[in-house]
Amino acid sequence: MNIDEAGRVFVTPQAYADEKWLNSATALLRRESPVHWVEAEGFEPFWAITRHEDVAHISRATDIWLNAPRPALARHSSSAEVPVRTLVQMDAPDHGVYRHLSADWFKPSGVRRLTERIQQLARRYVDRMADLDGECDFAADVAIHFPLYVILSLLGLPENDFPRMLKLTQDMFGAEDVDMTDKNLLETLADFFQYFQGIVSSRRENPSDDLGSAIANATIDGQLIGELEAIGYYVLIATAGHDTTSAAISGGLHALVEHPDQWRRLSDNLDLVPTAVDEMFRWVSPVKQFMRTAAEDTEVRGVRVAKGEAVLLSYPSANRDEDVFDEPSRFDVGRTPNKHLAFGIGAHFCLGTHLARLEARALFAELVPRVRSIELAGTPQYMDTLFVGGPKRLPIRYTMT
Repeated sequence: MNIDEAGRVFVTPQAYADEKWLNSATALLRRESPVHWVEAEGFEPFWAITRHEDVAHISRATDIWLNAPRPALARHSSSAEVPVRTLVQMDAPDHGVYRHLSADWFKPSGVRRLTERIQQLARRYVDRMADLDGECDFAADVAIHFPLYVILSLLGLPENDFPRMLKLTQDMFGAEDVDMTDKNLLETLADFFQYFQGIVSSRRENPSDDLGSAIANATIDGQLIGELEAIGYYVLIATAGHDTTSAAISGGLHALVEHPDQWRRLSDNLDLVPTAVDEMFRWVSPVKQFMRTAAEDTEVRGVRVAKGEAVLLSYPSANRDEDVFDEPSRFDVGRTPNKHLAFGIGAHFCLGTHLARLEARALFAELVPRVRSIELAGTPQYMDTLFVGGPKRLPIRYTMT
């Protein structure tokens, strides 16, 4: 593979479903062209940023690098004006103001209030595995349901709407995978808008003590936030709070099954669950990229980037950077330090980081002690994606207590 072929992985959804292909391409770029110009049919050109140091620096420099107008890589056909406005599309001062509206719900103190409920749900889904007679598709039977139930319960959505929300999140992040959806992104966002428009209206008429009501009735300078921003908040929390954690959980189990020495190590010492979970997020890197646009002429690693040009921040590549991680291609449940960027860094650091970690820790703390044997029961398949993804099928065979 040459440099230009390597650069095209970022516009090739199938590359994210092929770990060997993606990792070999990004390793080549880190070595030979860490700030690499990519031109591809159907996409606006961009600079691909593959080194950990550069991804972190750009993420922190919010005065130079803006989220708007291009927060994530998308095809021309998907980049028309969307009917919602979320935190990932906002820059200062709006970003800080709107982020603050829900920040208390996602702080460690706020998340700790959910610990008992999350542990109950983790037990429920591990019990579901035990009821499936020793064989299941972990991605479809467990990983997509557990975090969705948590986040939609937090929003206060009715349980009979959960299947609809699951389908919408799969439509949104599976837009590049023919197995996941037959809808385009704008159609999916329109469906989200219609659903959450009703939630905003009902929560404003009959508020309750859930996060959904807190968002619908939030005020800035004494005025209710706009419907567009409220719906955008719901869309972001319902989708990013679900698919990213689901991908890390299923991809993390896949890694454990393929590294039985690490499974035994974790099984023998459950105190390693927190570091194991962080390693899973590094290993899977569920969010594949975000974009930033230069607000002025600048440089990255000596390469001139003109005002208005965009950069793609590659998290899977940053999380395999040999300058930061000892043996980055080794899955290590005890890895420390682990300065991965799976949750981002800087002003746009993932709002739900503490919740995602708590969910994954609860599930593996419940699952690992109850599994006596585990192996693949077929070939795992990963999502074709340009943005968020992980396993879509993870067939396993196991014995449990």
